Amino acid sequence: MGTGQELYKKAKTLIPGGTMLLSKRPEMFLPEKWPSYFSKTKGCQVWDLDDNQYLDMSIMGIGTNILGYGNDTVDNEVHRVVAQGNMSTLNCPEEVYLAERLVELHPWGDMVRLARSGGEANAIAIRIARTASGKDKVAICGYHGWHDWYLSANLGDAAGLDGHLLPGLNPGGVPRNLKNTVLPFNYNDIEGLKALVQNNPDLGVIKMEVSRNMGPENNFLHEVRSLATKNGIVLVFDECTSGFRQTFGGLHKIYGVEPDMCMFGKALGNGYGITAILGRRSVMEAAQKTFISSTFWTERIGPTAALATLEVMEKTKSWETITEIGLNITQRWADLGKKYELKLSTAGLPALTSFSIASEDWLKYKTLITQEMLKKGILASNSVYVCTEHKPEFVNRYFDELESIFNTISDCQKGDVDINSLLESPVCHGGFKRLN
Repeated sequence: MGTGQELYKKAKTLIPGGTMLLSKRPEMFLPEKWPSYFSKTKGCQVWDLDDNQYLDMSIMGIGTNILGYGNDTVDNEVHRVVAQGNMSTLNCPEEVYLAERLVELHPWGDMVRLARSGGEANAIAIRIARTASGKDKVAICGYHGWHDWYLSANLGDAAGLDGHLLPGLNPGGVPRNLKNTVLPFNYNDIEGLKALVQNNPDLGVIKMEVSRNMGPENNFLHEVRSLATKNGIVLVFDECTSGFRQTFGGLHKIYGVEPDMCMFGKALGNGYGITAILGRRSVMEAAQKTFISSTFWTERIGPTAALATLEVMEKTKSWETITEIGLNITQRWADLGKKYELKLSTAGLPALTSFSIASEDWLKYKTLITQEMLKKGILASNSVYVCTEHKPEFVNRYFDELESIFNTISDCQKGDVDINSLLESPVCHGGFKRLN
């Protein structure tokens, strides 16, 4: 057992759930074997606590580092302002510069509020949108964080967030009086959304991801925009994940649909904590009719990192690079699936690509992939969150090692090999699971 796993054993006695983020639990990858903690990173390489070096062909800081780990331009700017001071009784000017930059990139927007995490950005947006609309109910489609307003969708129906977040998630601690205030609808189901609007005259907000596992069909986004406008509903696009991955700004720019509010996060600061809520003046000024304020939304590192990240993105056209890499990875997965006669499907934006194999043993196969790739010095599962540092030699190395594992999985599917005999750890978790 490595130093990382030893530390994780201790962590589970000190931290409920073991980690601060579900997506980083070792059980989501390779229980009892995952390195768990890092000592340093650079490019698309990660070093664990025992100084073992790994190629990260996995989730790259949960999709935060599209310019790679430790981008020199971004880090140098952060080091500069740290030396000058991160906090003060006065405000940092970078928050104004960043707000101005985001408005320039999205001319439909007029005003910006900044925060540091996606969950709180979503909560801020909901508070402002509800205030602006004067109505409490919210229709949602997608994943929008951990706060009470969102998890309340599971109060009336335990399966309310299935497909949006995690199947059967227990909304423990969420006040029961929030029941039926958040109403889920399915992506590309405009009739289902119309029914929600018709049956809930107090529905004032539609909040959704522009795209996640699939793109819009039958003019879906335009239909949503039209429905919101017709009924005086505030339309909010959650682009904490999708922003700046397929275009220089929000994904909605590709589809030609303008929301009333939009959130950006993850990629905006290339690993530093920064999120932004952008909106029309008529909506955003409603923030002054309620109370939204937090000390560390005023620190300097976040907006400084964002400004530097935007500078590098624009100069290198990073969104084009990561989209091209992601499309290549997705196609090579599909080709391997055909070669080894596996029922493989892919999903996600090109730069947030993933695959799955239709089999009752899928989680076992996923565990096997992580287990065997780790032995080759590669962090891998069934998703690759692409960064500009995923050069062809790294992608080729990844597929050179992956192909033999697909061959083994094919043998398992045919019944020639027992998958259980190959696993050296418990099977990875498929979603939320209590840790004892």
